[in-house]
Amino acid sequence: MRLEVVLQKDEDGYYVASCPAIKGCHSQGKTKREALENIREAVFGCLEVLNEQAKRMGRRHRAELIRIAV
Repeated sequence: MRLEVVLQKDEDGYYVASCPAIKGCHSQGKTKREALENIREAVFGCLEVLNEQAKRMGRRHRAELIRIAV
């Protein structure tokens, strides 16, 4: 899976990274490389949380949960 990331330098000199495809998924770093490493971790964390929410929703609604690869 490939996601677009927006990378900007803030007024304090840090790089702020955001993943627009995942609401609320942001990170930062002192360098571009650090910001990109941090946003990658943030994306994985956000996806894990969203996946857990989907599992709970499926159980609550007695729905079938199907795993797909993207």
